[in-house]
Amino acid sequence: MCCCCPPAISALFCLWARSGFSKSSVAGALTFFPPSPALYKFERMLDGEPFVEDDDDTNTGEAVEDEDEHRQLNSSASDKKKKKKKGLEDSSSSLDSAENSREDRREPIHPAQELTNQALKRRKRAKHRNAKDAKDDARGISYAFLPDHRLLEPPGYSGSIEAVKIGPCPKSKAYISTTIYRQRPERILNTTKTIIYSHGNATDIGAMHFMQVVIAKGLKCNVVMYDYSGYGESGGVPLEGNTYSDIEMVYDYVLNNVIVNKKNRERMRSAAVDNDNKTATATDASANTNANANEDKDNDTFGTTLPGELSLEQDESNIILYGQSVGSGPSCYLAARRPDVGGLILHSPFMSGMRVLTPSRALACLDIFPNINRIKKVQSPVMVIHGMLDEEVHLSHGQRLHEAVPEDCRRPPWWVKDRGHNDITEGRSKLLEYIQRLKGFFDSLDDAGVIDDATIDGAMVMER
Repeated sequence: MCCCCPPAISALFCLWARSGFSKSSVAGALTFFPPSPALYKFERMLDGEPFVEDDDDTNTGEAVEDEDEHRQLNSSASDKKKKKKKGLEDSSSSLDSAENSREDRREPIHPAQELTNQALKRRKRAKHRNAKDAKDDARGISYAFLPDHRLLEPPGYSGSIEAVKIGPCPKSKAYISTTIYRQRPERILNTTKTIIYSHGNATDIGAMHFMQVVIAKGLKCNVVMYDYSGYGESGGVPLEGNTYSDIEMVYDYVLNNVIVNKKNRERMRSAAVDNDNKTATATDASANTNANANEDKDNDTFGTTLPGELSLEQDESNIILYGQSVGSGPSCYLAARRPDVGGLILHSPFMSGMRVLTPSRALACLDIFPNINRIKKVQSPVMVIHGMLDEEVHLSHGQRLHEAVPEDCRRPPWWVKDRGHNDITEGRSKLLEYIQRLKGFFDSLDDAGVIDDATIDGAMVMER
């Protein structure tokens, strides 16, 4: 069923009215398609050992504070009670009620009811996941990232890959599943960038694992990848407003735990010292003395020696927001609110959610992710990447967004001649060009990152 055909439009308006005229309910049903099952797992760890527990004793009764869904839930519950009562009356009035019931079950479900059922299922999942994650947080559970074994093996990566759950969100109580591709401490510079990557609507951090390794390795940067509420092992439900809360939590986490700043300076120093102790020798005393003597010098790298403390403004300038497809929504939202962020990369973006479905503004009341309005407020350098053969989000979306960027923030776009929506990086040559284009964007900010042909050798399997 097309989203713009009469039955679909009827279903949209029916769901909109049933949910108390909540555009978030409709947008969530149309926009977000989490892979099921997820293409990764977060193995639970306690004191360095795998932790396994049945979920039967998990309290899933705590309400999820997604207010936009409350009216939809109540309305649907009322409808179910009426149908159940009617079914009982029918069964007592006819001997062939069982056969009629079977025939009824074979009848297609109305699109509006199907969307409602989907929303209810997501809420049930959110209750369970939120309660489980809160319990794990109280226990001190940590996580290990396990991508699906069927995915392509990424090239070798010498940095660390960390799995964390960020939260809880004050409103939804959700914890957000996040992977951090972190450069080795001795390779981090004062100018080392950290990319916060917001992925597309039908993928998750497992499916994106290969590309994140390639980006981190090719650009010598940190990459932070997260799943939206309702995706993968994140809690909550997928709604436009929740994606904004998600990226804000991730951004704050990056400021405090990933980039080098005053708040996490001592933590990183301790981690570096612990790492050095593992390979300590009899000459450590003199080596540490030299390290301490150099601590006050102007040194860009750090092991046990860290770079000078940076101001918050300098910290934010090392964060790059990257939004792919639907990820352009939360990325534009945050970039418009954070004038000191280092840069914004939009990959196959759209002007707004409803404009993807139809150029008509008849359904403007249901529109989400108004990127075309927010991009005008961005005060950071912006690069747009878009396939010229894109049949899902027309090239004109990327072009209009590029034109709307303030002139002093506009960077050369990349209109990819022979690519569509999801295949821009397919093939060794295209992947190399992709990394080179990102490197060019980084170079327009400062002198960070180095391209090495060896980086993409492992990516040749993508040509299969």
